[in-house]
Amino acid sequence: MSAEQIDELLSFLCPELTRQSTNYRAAIEPKQRLALALRYLASGDSLISLAFSYRLGCTTVTNSVHMVYAAIEKKMMERFLPKPTEDTWKEVAQCFWEKWNFPNCLGAIDGKHVVIQAPPLSGSQYFNYKKTFSIVLMAFVDADYRFRVIQVGDFGRTSDGGTYAGSDLGKGMETKTLHVPTSTSLPDAAHLGEMPFVMVGDAAFPLKPYLMRPYPGKNLTPQKRIFNYRLSRARMVVENAFGILASRWRIFHRRINLHPKNVDTLVVAGCILHNFLLGPTENQSWLDEEEQPGTRMAPVRNMGGNRASREAFDVREAFCTYFNSEGSVTWQDSMV
Repeated sequence: MSAEQIDELLSFLCPELTRQSTNYRAAIEPKQRLALALRYLASGDSLISLAFSYRLGCTTVTNSVHMVYAAIEKKMMERFLPKPTEDTWKEVAQCFWEKWNFPNCLGAIDGKHVVIQAPPLSGSQYFNYKKTFSIVLMAFVDADYRFRVIQVGDFGRTSDGGTYAGSDLGKGMETKTLHVPTSTSLPDAAHLGEMPFVMVGDAAFPLKPYLMRPYPGKNLTPQKRIFNYRLSRARMVVENAFGILASRWRIFHRRINLHPKNVDTLVVAGCILHNFLLGPTENQSWLDEEEQPGTRMAPVRNMGGNRASREAFDVREAFCTYFNSEGSVTWQDSMV
C-alpha cells in the first residue's frame, strides 16, 4: 500500500480513531492504529505477536484493531461498497458483455468459509463439512473483481441449507426489490424475446430465472457443454476476487481467533479495503500468488435447493441457444 493510499485511508478514518490523551497516558496515534489493523490483515500474525512487535499491551492492540475495522465499515461502506442502483446494474451488465461475453449478466456469486476459533459454548453451529469452525462469506462480484454485495456471518454448518435463500440478495432478487433493470433482448437476438438480467453461479446455487447455474451431469450435448463453458468463464470473476482478497489479506488463510461478531467486522473491512485498493495492473500478480498450493479459501458446497421452475429452465435454454448461434465466440468449440 502506497503512502498516498495510507493518507487517503486516514482522511476517512482519522476522526473515528482519534482519542484524547490523559495526564497518565498518551493516546495512540490514528496512523499507528491503522498500521496495526493492516498488518493483522496482511500478515495473519497473532495479536500477541503484534503487541510484542509494537511494544504495546495486548488489550491495546486488540482494541485498536477492532476500532479500525469498525471505522472502515462505518465510514467507507457507502462509498466503496454502496447498494447498487438500476444504472449501476446496467453498467455492470455492459462490462460483463464486453469483457466476458455474457450478456444481461449482473454479476457472479459464490460463498467461502472463513475459518475461526471455535467460540465457547457454540456446539456445532459453526462446524462445517471441512471439520473446521467457520462463518460464511457470500459475495456478488462484477466484471472487474469488485465486490458489489456481500453477506457475512452465517454459521459454517448452514452452508448445507438456505444461506443464499435467507440472504438479503436472495430475498431481494426473489421479491424484485433490488432495482434490477427490466428484461431486454440479447445482442443481435431479438427473435429470442426479452431475457431477464441474471446472476451466474456454480452448482452450489439453485437454478432461478435470475440465477444461472451449469447443466448437471457428464454426458452433455456439445451445446450444453458450450453453455457451461461460457457460464464458467463469466463466473471465474468471483473466484478471482476471492483469490485477490486472500492473497492480499493473509488472515483469510489462518484460523481467526476473535469473537464471531468481531470476525464479521474484520471480513467486511477486508472486502471494503479490497475495493479501495483494487487496481488492474496488480490483479494478475495477486492471482499468481493465490495459485500456490494450499492458499485457496474453502468453498461452500450448497447454497440452496435444486428444485427449479419451468421458467428457469426456459431461460437457461434460451441462453444456451444464444451461445450456440448469434452469441458464439470463435474459440468456444476448442474449449469443450
